[in-house]
Amino acid sequence: MHGSGSGGEPGATAGSGVDHEFLALERELAVFLRRARANSGEVAREVHPDLEAAAYGLLVRLESAGRQRATDLAAYFGVGKATMSRQLRALESLGLVARETDPADGRASLVHLTDEGLARFRKVRDARRGRYARKLAGWDRGEVAELARLLHHFNERAGE
Repeated sequence: MHGSGSGGEPGATAGSGVDHEFLALERELAVFLRRARANSGEVAREVHPDLEAAAYGLLVRLESAGRQRATDLAAYFGVGKATMSRQLRALESLGLVARETDPADGRASLVHLTDEGLARFRKVRDARRGRYARKLAGWDRGEVAELARLLHHFNERAGE
């Protein structure tokens, strides 16, 4: 169904105005996001019982990108500085992140994972990867790579 239907919509059936591919995408993303939200709270609590679900993403970012300014983290996640400051204070109070003076600008600070934060994060991340591997055990490696590629492409475009 790659032709044009009424109104020139790609994938729409003649006269329906309904784009079935995008309806299917919306339905599957809704299921995926609902499961991800439910799972993110569990994963965060595995890192630390008092960790908020939203803060887990900060740990992911800090582990992959290294030391970051709070303003850069806020921009990356699309949240305000006040929200980011609150989340970072919570992570600091749990001993998962720390701040240090930015050598490029002594007025600013860089946030990084503590040794404890890194160890807890990696333990949970590795267990999570194991669960993904079990769930996708019947998939061809190429299919897993293609799913990762498509999700990356989608995420890049979603920020535009």
